Amino acid sequence: MEEALQDSILGALENVIDPELGIDIVNLGLVYKVDLNDDGLCTVEMTLTSIGCPMGPQIVDQVKTALGELPEIKETEVNIVWNPPWNKDMMSRYAKIALGVS
Repeated sequence: MEEALQDSILGALENVIDPELGIDIVNLGLVYKVDLNDDGLCTVEMTLTSIGCPMGPQIVDQVKTALGELPEIKETEVNIVWNPPWNKDMMSRYAKIALGVS
């Protein structure tokens, strides 16, 4: 995938805000991998902050909505994975500052 397209996809995903933390899923480090095939299927591999996260279905719906606005993407598949487990070290500097985490 072209770097510009990957940047567009990640930029769209920055509009998906974790409702509990108020920070986008990219800066939280929840998005592990994105891929787009020739048919326009975008596959997002991501995790959640916890296994029992009640906002999981809402976040998945927001991912599909955000990526559906990109003309290159015809369909989105979101795979929630638990390996590697998410931890605060995966957050961007911005997210750590915003949440007061060191």
